[in-house]
Amino acid sequence: MEGITAVLFDLDGTLLPMSTEEFTGAYFRLLAQKAAPYGYEPKTLVDAVWKGTKAMVENDGSMENDARFWQAFAWELGEDIRKLRPVFDQFYAQEFHGAKAATQANPLAKEAVEGLKARGYEVVLATNPLFPAVGVATRLSWIGLEPGDFQLVTSYENCSYCKPNPAYFSQVLERLGKRAEECLMVGNDVREDGLAARQAGLSVYLITDCLENAGGAEASGFAQGSFPEFMEWAGLA
Repeated sequence: MEGITAVLFDLDGTLLPMSTEEFTGAYFRLLAQKAAPYGYEPKTLVDAVWKGTKAMVENDGSMENDARFWQAFAWELGEDIRKLRPVFDQFYAQEFHGAKAATQANPLAKEAVEGLKARGYEVVLATNPLFPAVGVATRLSWIGLEPGDFQLVTSYENCSYCKPNPAYFSQVLERLGKRAEECLMVGNDVREDGLAARQAGLSVYLITDCLENAGGAEASGFAQGSFPEFMEWAGLA
């Protein structure tokens, strides 16, 4: 950790253990139930969410991710869907809690964040900014944390890039006023957290408990281990 002044944590699969497939399934079932009374069929709705997600992942920085999402979402479902944005925000604050069942406990998450802050590090929640801030806060609550525990929390309202675009990390660094070499990214996705962060100049530690490597990229060059092993590596255990 020599020379590091800020630690960036991914959320899903890193601080919050999960199978992405199981979590996504639970999330979409709940979202479809919320939208059904307004006349939206589950498959139509889910397909539109994926289109909006794709638009955010491909965002070029010219608008915030939330604007990009709702642009694509409304293109698929019609402009009237925009009137339901408060309904979706309510979903992320309330019914979204039902997706907790598709995740696992990680008592070390809070310990890691608090321990690093106590040692003088700035700690950032560098979760892929595909969700509204209220949805990020809900997921954090499942591991005993809240947005106020972090120097910065990325969400779809405050970012105009997504992982695996290295520009996402550059944008975070700019907000923090940090140089890349001062920052460590801790994540579980080889491409999104590892390769992209490295390309932006950050150091990387891969959490292997829920490791994702869809593209089969070479991961042996990264510092890596289970969450308990990260705690030891970072001098927290």
